[in-house]
Order: sequence, then C-alpha cells, then structure tokens
Amino acid sequence: MVAVEVTADGAAQSVVVQRSSGYPVLDSAALDAVRNWRFTPAQRAGQAVSAAVQVPIRFRLTGEQVAGDALPGM
Repeated sequence: MVAVEVTADGAAQSVVVQRSSGYPVLDSAALDAVRNWRFTPAQRAGQAVSAAVQVPIRFRLTGEQVAGDALPGM
C-alpha cells in the first residue's frame, strides 16, 4: 500500500510505502511508478484541492520483468 499526497494539479507530491510488500525492490518500484502518475485531484466547492490517498499496488512477476499496477477499482 502506498500513501500519496496529491496536489491540486494532480501531481504526486509525497509518496511513501504504507504497507511493505516484504521485498525492498518491489517497494522501490511501486514508489517510482506512483511518483510518475497523474491523479484527478479532489474537489471542494468546485475547486481542485490537495488530498491524501492510499493506493494498493499489486505486482505480477513475469519472467525477468516486474510489472506493477493499482488494484482494480482504485
């Protein structure tokens, strides 16, 4: 699980591992991926605002590649 502070323009400002996968290389890959994502910012009274979100990350190990994505519905 990765905790993200999303800015009003949808950038990931602060990204930290909230619950480790148990593998430092996977945790690092999750942080690197989420830092590059763009989010739809939260809104308050019709204005974009910063907000904290939690993003569950699921990894699939295929051959020598590591692929990570957010869980469906997140």
